[in-house]
Amino acid sequence: MLAQRLNTILPDLSFEESLEATKIHSIAGTLKSDENIIISRPFRSPYHTITKSALIGGGKIPKPGEISLAHNGVLFLDEIAEFEKNKLEILRGPLEDKKVTISRVNHTLEFPCNFILVASMNPCPCGYYGSSYKKCNCTQNEIKRYMNKLSGPLLDRIDLQIEVQRVSYDKLDSEIPETSSKIKERVDNARKIQTKRYKNEKIYSNAELNSSQCEKYCNIDNESKELLKIAYQKLGLSARAHNKILKVARTIADLEGKKNIEKKHIAEAIQYRSLDKKYTDF
Repeated sequence: MLAQRLNTILPDLSFEESLEATKIHSIAGTLKSDENIIISRPFRSPYHTITKSALIGGGKIPKPGEISLAHNGVLFLDEIAEFEKNKLEILRGPLEDKKVTISRVNHTLEFPCNFILVASMNPCPCGYYGSSYKKCNCTQNEIKRYMNKLSGPLLDRIDLQIEVQRVSYDKLDSEIPETSSKIKERVDNARKIQTKRYKNEKIYSNAELNSSQCEKYCNIDNESKELLKIAYQKLGLSARAHNKILKVARTIADLEGKKNIEKKHIAEAIQYRSLDKKYTDF
């Protein structure tokens, strides 16, 4: 439900982004007959039985795959643990490079694929690991095998790892959720801040920061550095995960309209790596 509503809070497509998405869908033959240009961010949700070439791109006459059709939008993998591991592993390069290269005997094609990967899965095969409502019947080995479908390098590339607990009926019946339009206002303001900040860097958002840019724009005080150091050592984080925490913290600060990253922003960003914490001891 959350994934399907993500598009309602994302920043609007720029004209350049719209053109890029339109070209890809035109090549793939998925552009609607009454649609001259794509004006909303793509949302792709392939089923777990999808083939490699349909996911990444390819075929006798190479065409863009789902990851390119999701360019400038969202690729949602529901029940990601049900996908074959070798299909998931080929996402690692495109997630890092924002492009996919398809080679054939006589030619090589390159398709862009700058997408937001969103995935959902159960905590274990039975679905009740960590639940306070029902006992989990899985052994640790079964849970480990299930989680191993997501390799460390792939998990390392996922910025936010959130565990969603079961919602009680009273909470479901009484709470009035914040509307997408309200959330989008904050997102749009944060995007404006980032666009202005990076106007000379040829990037649009914190997610696009490379290592040197991250060092330049994600400065933190000594107290925050000490907190990040403790998390880095305790959770066994990689250098990539370290930078991702900094970029997420920078985004949290932007959403609050804060000029500098504060300790609370670092703490919140660390909390968003729940899978690192939960399965560290396995």
